[in-house]
Amino acid sequence: MLQAACIVAKAILAPQTEHVKIYSPVDLKPAYKQTEVGVIPEEWGVKPLGECASFRTGPFGSALHKSDYADDGIPVVNPMHINEGRIEPTRTMTITEKAAKALSDFRMKAGEIVIGRRGDMGRCAVVQPEQAGWLCGTGSMIIRCGATDAGFLQRVLSSPRAIAAIEDTSVGSTMINLNQGTLAGLRLQFPPLPEQRAIATALSDVDGLLGGLDRFIAKKRNLKKAAMQQLLTGQTRLPGFHGEWEVKRLGDVFTISAGKSKSTFIAENGDFWICDMGSVSAEGRLIVSKRTNHRCDFLRKGDLIMPKDDIGGGNIIGKVGYIDANETYILGDHVYCLRALEGDSRFLAFTINSHRVNSELRKKVIGSAQLGLGRKSVTEQKIQIPSTPEQTAIAEVLREMDGELAMLEHRREKTRALKQAMMQELLTGRIRLL
Repeated sequence: MLQAACIVAKAILAPQTEHVKIYSPVDLKPAYKQTEVGVIPEEWGVKPLGECASFRTGPFGSALHKSDYADDGIPVVNPMHINEGRIEPTRTMTITEKAAKALSDFRMKAGEIVIGRRGDMGRCAVVQPEQAGWLCGTGSMIIRCGATDAGFLQRVLSSPRAIAAIEDTSVGSTMINLNQGTLAGLRLQFPPLPEQRAIATALSDVDGLLGGLDRFIAKKRNLKKAAMQQLLTGQTRLPGFHGEWEVKRLGDVFTISAGKSKSTFIAENGDFWICDMGSVSAEGRLIVSKRTNHRCDFLRKGDLIMPKDDIGGGNIIGKVGYIDANETYILGDHVYCLRALEGDSRFLAFTINSHRVNSELRKKVIGSAQLGLGRKSVTEQKIQIPSTPEQTAIAEVLREMDGELAMLEHRREKTRALKQAMMQELLTGRIRLL
């Protein structure tokens, strides 16, 4: 199934792959020609999309009434439901079968393309057989592809060049609005139909690989979540460990201090990282981006940093990031430094980031526009802890699971990057599938 995709991937990574021709657009060899859409193979054509497709704009908003909506009915597809080439409906934006029948002209068929008309251009997806009969929403448009391969056309319409061309000719100042005239006049490259299908299949295979990785990562995350629930509460004990756990306040386990702003000391190529409000992810990972040469307020290996303020939903407040090296990180503002007086810092980080403890911390947040977590609230937060050897053993199990997740996520990002490179090469004809 992945044979064509593998051929292209090998061609990108090692251009001597058999069965694939790679041409340099700069050379303009006889096999290529210069067109308004760039350099493409000689046998490819360029024409307005309107010559090979027809369009149907979604119904006016007035065509749908409040009484037409019902949970778990016929999905209505608006731009927000089109993500990365897939249609992802919501339970609440659906209508009754009766209302859908009255709007039968706007019901989508398998093999058509639905494209968003508003906001970010390039949001489009091929309607799958199980999605036939769903309703094109007010903010979307149906493209009926005729003799063109829908999978190929969807890739072209979501490519950077096509998006730029749409944005240049679409109407609207505060929000771009795509109309039928703009789409009909959009000039695109069209290989022969068999090559369109081969390109679409190769890219679809990579999508399948990415989907498999996404599902596997989600499974691993659920396993880690379950392991945290069991191990961090003592419901499941690792072999060789017994005895009661203690309940302690964070103020008994850590010294808790706050940092000062280092904004005046930012240096693009500095030797050290500044840890501030944006340095901890919602998953409790350390994510630093600002550098400095300021030699002050060094954090130690094993310290934890906790955002105490957040502008927005508060998803990072109370989470902690683990400091993994000495003489590397500087304590900034809007975060607490938690320095352990006892126990294993990694275990304590996993405990604080667990759903139970973090939920309790977030309940203590005050403020509206800018949320804040007081030091007293952190100090008084209670956690359950076993003996230090058991803490270390639990932390090692969870750290290994984190390492496996990080490896899988890295693999997924590499696959996504490869997919983007494949799209660029295949949609311009620089790499041909023969």
